[in-house]
Amino acid sequence: MSSVLGIITSSGNQIRVEGLQDYRPIGAFSFLGRYRVIDFPVSNFSNSGMDRIQVYVGQNPRSLAEHLGNERVYNINPKRGKLQLLFNQDSRVNDIYNTDVAAYMENIKVIERAPQEYVVITPGYMIFKQNFYELLKTHIESGADVTLLYQKVENAKESYRNCSTLELNRQKGVTAIARNLGTAKEKNIFMDTVVMKRELFIDLLRKAVKTSAICSLTDILNIENPNLDIRGVQHKGYFAAITDFRSYYDANMELLNYDVSSQLISSAWPIYTVTTDSCPVHYYETASIRNSMVANGCMIAGTVENSVIGRDVKIEEGAVVKNCVILGHTTIKKNVHLTCQVVDKWAQVIHAGDLTATPDAPGYIRRDDVI
Repeated sequence: MSSVLGIITSSGNQIRVEGLQDYRPIGAFSFLGRYRVIDFPVSNFSNSGMDRIQVYVGQNPRSLAEHLGNERVYNINPKRGKLQLLFNQDSRVNDIYNTDVAAYMENIKVIERAPQEYVVITPGYMIFKQNFYELLKTHIESGADVTLLYQKVENAKESYRNCSTLELNRQKGVTAIARNLGTAKEKNIFMDTVVMKRELFIDLLRKAVKTSAICSLTDILNIENPNLDIRGVQHKGYFAAITDFRSYYDANMELLNYDVSSQLISSAWPIYTVTTDSCPVHYYETASIRNSMVANGCMIAGTVENSVIGRDVKIEEGAVVKNCVILGHTTIKKNVHLTCQVVDKWAQVIHAGDLTATPDAPGYIRRDDVI
C-alpha cells in the first residue's frame, strides 16, 4: 500500500539479551535455525502489501545490514518499494538517552519527506504474524487517532517482564500504558505496534523531545492520552517477545511443537529470509534425530533431540544434543553431551564431556569460543 510507511524499531534501552546481544542487535538473532528475528516483521509488512519500510538499527549494526542488503528477498520490488536502514548516529554513552524517539529524531528529515499518509510501527524484537492491511483498515474505520496492538496473556507473572501492558475500558479505549511488574497472571501485553497518521507521529515526536531528553514514544502516548482517542486491537495467535536470554530460548523451544509453529508459519503467509546455496543436511548412519529443526548444510552423525540446529553445524558421532539451540557454523565433537544450551556461532565444543543446564536457566556458550 503506497499510503503507508512501515517502521521497524530497535529494542531500545530497556531490553537486554545477555551474551547474544554483545555481537548483534536482536533483529539479527538467528531464529529456528534458518531465520533471523527481523524476518518476521519485514515479512508481515511485505505480505500486507506494504513496500516502503524503514528499519532502525542501534549498536553493532553490521550483521543486520548484511542480512537486509537485498530487498528482493522479501518480495519487495525496488522500483516502487524500498527497504531502508536508518541509524542513530548520536548514540550516547549513557544508555538512558538511546530511546526510540532519539532514533526517530536523528532521522526526522527522512520521515518528514515521506509521502505516505499513515505509519505502522512494529518492533524488531517481537515475533508474531499480523496482516497490517487489516489492522490499518480497522484503525481507519474506528476513527481513532492511534491504534495499539496487544495480546491477552495468562502468564504475565512469569513472562513479558520487560514489556508494557495496556489498561482498557469496555470500549477498548486505552486508559493507560504501564510496565508489566509481574503482579497478575492476566494482562494485555502491548506489542509495541502502533498505527497513526504520519503527521500526528511527527507531532508526538516533537512533543516528546520538549517533554524530556529520555522520553519514549510510549511515554508521550501516555502523556497525550487525555487529548487523543487511543484504542486497542487484540491480536490472536502466536506471540513471542525476545526481551531477555530466557525468552529467546523459550521461543525457539516452543516452536518445535507443530501445532504452535503452524500459527506462525504457513504457505499462505511465507516468512522470507536470506537463503544459502549449501547442500542439504547429511545424516550419517549413526545419526538419531527426534523432534528437531535442522537447517541445510549440517553434518549430523550424533544424537539430536528437541533442538534447533542452525546452518552448517557439525555434530560428530557419539555427541548428544538435547533441548539446545545451536547457531550456525558450530562444531560439536565426538562424545560431547549438551543439555539446555545456546551455542553461539563459530563455537567449538571439543573438550567438555558434559554441559548440562535446565530449561529454567539455559546455558550459553559464546561466539567463537573453544570449550
